[in-house]
Amino acid sequence: MNTDDLRLQPADLEAEETHTSELEKIEVSLLLEGLYRLYGFDFRNYVRTSITRRIMNRVRMEKLPSITALLDKVLHHPDMAKKLLGDFSINVTEMFRDPAFFTSFRQNVVPLLRELPEIRIWHAGCSTGEEVYSMAILLQEEGLAARTQLFATDMNEHALERARASAFPLARMQGYTKNYLLAGGSQEFSAYYTTDHEFAYFQPELSRNIHFFQHNLVTDRSFNEFHVIICRNVLIYFDTVLQNKVHSLFDESLHPTGILALGSKESLLAVQQSGRYTAMDCSQKIYRKVKTV
Repeated sequence: MNTDDLRLQPADLEAEETHTSELEKIEVSLLLEGLYRLYGFDFRNYVRTSITRRIMNRVRMEKLPSITALLDKVLHHPDMAKKLLGDFSINVTEMFRDPAFFTSFRQNVVPLLRELPEIRIWHAGCSTGEEVYSMAILLQEEGLAARTQLFATDMNEHALERARASAFPLARMQGYTKNYLLAGGSQEFSAYYTTDHEFAYFQPELSRNIHFFQHNLVTDRSFNEFHVIICRNVLIYFDTVLQNKVHSLFDESLHPTGILALGSKESLLAVQQSGRYTAMDCSQKIYRKVKTV
């Protein structure tokens, strides 16, 4: 027999790669379905490229032969499910991230908030808390802190524990100080925290009106009516179906003339609720809900 006959031809290789890709898609779907049915966490409509990358990373870390092997462990070992859920949580954040957003918030939103006797702001997908502490500082400088309640939620309980501690690596303070100044900060940023050799600890009064608790945007319901909802750089990981679902939650949760703030790469254009808002600052993705008769 000619050994050339045993070699895979280009067409055969392409077919094998297609089969592997399709098999991987099926395995990912089964894994996400298992997570939802057993633990109630719904990632079925997350962008598949991003979620698959995180799944494969966990497969490699656990030295497993396949996604199916990971599914078996997730179904029978809650600790493995907890690890995977931690992998799915996106915790990329920093204080006064995108300083132009906070500058715009001061200029466009704060004047509206001054008219309210009490203010409720929801930071949805707050991660480890840098953004909500940034907002607490901004509100304190604008004289609004005493009448504002900040609700900061995330699906990742470990991230929330870090947020509640209000302690951030000291090495990051130089970058945070630069962001703060670019965002229109009017004080010495170092006046807001104390330090040891490793961490910066923010003033207790900043967290006095911050309420941290676990909330899943995909499966949990509205829990209050808010004057401002801030959800930045979270929805980019959701497909259109899931984005519409979350925007329905926001619509239900937002005051009739409330403010919705999204991330720099996010938009209202493709969602069903787009007609319910008017842009306050298109470049910074700040929108105001249109009051209906």
